[in-house]
Amino acid sequence: MGFARTCSVALVGVEGVVVEVQADLEPGVAAFTLVGLPDKSLVESRDRVRAAVVNSEAEWPQKKLTVGLSPASVPKGGSGFDLAVACAVLGAAERIDPRAIADLVLIGELGLDGRVRPVRGVLPAVLAAAEAGYRQVVVPEQTAGEASLVPGVSVLGVRSLRQLIAVLNDEPVPEEEPDGEGRPDAMLAGLMVPGAGVGTGLAARGPADDGRASFADLADVAGQHAARTALEVAAAGAHHLLLQGPPGAGKTMLAERLPGLLPPLTRQESLEVTGVHSVAGILPPGEPLVRTPPYCAPHHSATMQSLVGGGQGLPRPGAVSLAHRGILFLDEAPEFSAKALDALRQPLESGHVIVARSAGVVRLPARFLMVLAANPCPCGRHTLQGAGCECPASVIRRYQARLSGPLLDRVDLRVEVEPVSRSDLLGQSGRGESTETVADRVREARDRAAARLDGTPWSVNSEVPGHELRTRWQVAPGALAAAERDMERGMLTARGMDRVLRVAWTAADLAGRDRPTVQDVSLALQLRTGIARGALVLLGAEP
Repeated sequence: MGFARTCSVALVGVEGVVVEVQADLEPGVAAFTLVGLPDKSLVESRDRVRAAVVNSEAEWPQKKLTVGLSPASVPKGGSGFDLAVACAVLGAAERIDPRAIADLVLIGELGLDGRVRPVRGVLPAVLAAAEAGYRQVVVPEQTAGEASLVPGVSVLGVRSLRQLIAVLNDEPVPEEEPDGEGRPDAMLAGLMVPGAGVGTGLAARGPADDGRASFADLADVAGQHAARTALEVAAAGAHHLLLQGPPGAGKTMLAERLPGLLPPLTRQESLEVTGVHSVAGILPPGEPLVRTPPYCAPHHSATMQSLVGGGQGLPRPGAVSLAHRGILFLDEAPEFSAKALDALRQPLESGHVIVARSAGVVRLPARFLMVLAANPCPCGRHTLQGAGCECPASVIRRYQARLSGPLLDRVDLRVEVEPVSRSDLLGQSGRGESTETVADRVREARDRAAARLDGTPWSVNSEVPGHELRTRWQVAPGALAAAERDMERGMLTARGMDRVLRVAWTAADLAGRDRPTVQDVSLALQLRTGIARGALVLLGAEP
């Protein structure tokens, strides 16, 4: 009787669980039994592993073989267990030393010819292994860079099962020739999943001359001083934004330039975003670490499951998770289903989404900056004088009510985007500052906020609870008088007051002040209520 054990990782959402893979050989009729709550794709690994072992010039044991995946209570799926199963079987058959694989974590799919194919979710899998105390992992060669992002873990990238057997037995490692030059690498097919959001995750146009990512320039936007101010405040404090106006005014153009104002991700944020994108299958090959904030803009026909996460079996990341630490842009927001929009209310408050399905409950990260763009009515001409809007008043009310009050109450900034005038569009006076100039101010404002919030669980103003802002950091005397009057009149809720206070702190950070003044609170109120209070000149915008 032979026995061997090794380890792999099962992904539950974007979190990993270390799984012990055990192989037991007993005399009897040759059979291969796989136990431990495997799904259909994992059950099929029996045939892949057998063919890979035989084609790797190793003998398949002609005995009763049982492979167990423990803990058996955790659902397991995917092809990433193939490499661990093959090594456990070879260890039980004494083709390799069982002690050599006992403390290894092996992740990878096997082709029928014995080649090791890459799988999704390598980064969160290796993170889980490191947290469990494992220090040696074996992954496909194509994902070795992604696995190496985890500190304190020794990573071995292999091309084939033959190479791994040779390494474990201290034998000469055979050379594995790559596919023919000039042909697409079929080994990368499993990393990019069609229909999983390919192309929606990263907003950068490409590398600039200095090596940094280049974005669409804010200087391309003509006029729109109020909207530009709101865009800068949103980027500096990570405040949610609503852009409302007629078609062609520049709402989408403004939203597409917001990613360029955000600072690069920190190391921890990059690991979080990379893990989500790796599981979702949208991590670009050759770029193991996402350094720029993601940008996700789903179509208005998106379902609730595609926004917050779902799918058959265990839920998969949705648009809110793909936009984690970045921007979620909902163009034509009233055209989204009411159920899908209201499902955003929980992640907007908590920064994560908990999806419960029959197969299990998954917690997915979802701390994003939401930007909504909406027309004033179905035809879009309601706010234009002499434009001939024929939408009945009841139709306009129903259209605007698609954005529910509870959802809008969580939006800090609400800006009316007016049509661009001829002088702004054709003259030089309508051109504003460039993305680089505004991004520098945003970075300085975030540095001020980070210094103030040092030692707390928060990093930007939008994350700070209102109670902390009211008791721990005081505004200038009398600065909240106007906000208090609006609250007494019913124009602000308690949540709205907290959000005005957060925006006021962001305005103070942009202006270089130690605490918000009357001007900062006036700007926050104007950007939330739309009532002119003469405060837009604060950030260099024209009134």
